Amino acid sequence: MICENHTTVTEFILLGFTNNPEMQVSLFIFFLAIYTVTLLGNFLIVTVTSVDPALQTPMYFFLRNLSLLEVCFTLVMVPKMLVDLVSPRKIISFVGCGTQMYFFFLFGSSECFLLSMMAYDRFVAICNPLHYSVIMNRSLCLWMAIGSWMSGVPVSMLQTAWMMALPFCGPNAVDHFFCDGPPVLKLVTVDTTMYEMQALASTLLFIMFPFSLILVSYTRIIITILRMSSATGCQKAFSTCSSHLIVVSLFYGTASLTYLRPKSNQSPESKKLVSLSYTVITPMLNPIIYSLRNNEVKGAVKRTITQKVLQKLDVF
Repeated sequence: MICENHTTVTEFILLGFTNNPEMQVSLFIFFLAIYTVTLLGNFLIVTVTSVDPALQTPMYFFLRNLSLLEVCFTLVMVPKMLVDLVSPRKIISFVGCGTQMYFFFLFGSSECFLLSMMAYDRFVAICNPLHYSVIMNRSLCLWMAIGSWMSGVPVSMLQTAWMMALPFCGPNAVDHFFCDGPPVLKLVTVDTTMYEMQALASTLLFIMFPFSLILVSYTRIIITILRMSSATGCQKAFSTCSSHLIVVSLFYGTASLTYLRPKSNQSPESKKLVSLSYTVITPMLNPIIYSLRNNEVKGAVKRTITQKVLQKLDVF
């Protein structure tokens, strides 16, 4: 559709959080610190699960993929957000906005499915321990990881291509700190009912379907744990799931508040705060949760650091 008597939008302005220069500097320092911790924590998880022999199991293979996914997920939004906090004009090109939106949809949906794969891994480990190594073989784990990473490609391409093909002929100010679907859709100058219906169906599919798989897995896990006669066995089984349950609760809780809450209950400010939780805060907390609540990870971190220190001492 041609924008008659109007100029087609070629770039967007990201309004971000505030126009107060002092507040922007404070937010920049705060978010930079969080992002640094996020990168260090997730790369530490990737390193120890790659090099430590004790962590060469399917559970830590999926954890390594989760950490890599968190790095990619934050890379889509956080660097641009940090630049905008210290820039006088918060501009993103039309193509840049579409690219950011595509990878946001892609990595977000990939994380949903990866978390469900991790839940299935725990289900097999607890409910079928004698057949765990046979079922969760290297080939299956690899295909499950690839499927999780690639699961969002079709819907991400569809949603992004459809969105960016709509006419943008009026205002170009996005009331957000990145190009998310709903705030960008508000700038479209035609009826968007069909797109919104498709977006809702996709959201339900890529949030609720994996979440349903997680619920089924943990229902079976809980039933199995309750049938255990050993209190020690129950505690050990639950401890292997607790970190994953916390991560799932953080991710799905904040995502549901953003995309499944009625529009009338959402304000731009509250949406930004909720978006911050799953785009900035949760990726930082995930490696901390797995490190603090998992003795094997803590032991691997200590061994890795000790080994690096000894190697440095040998050099001197």
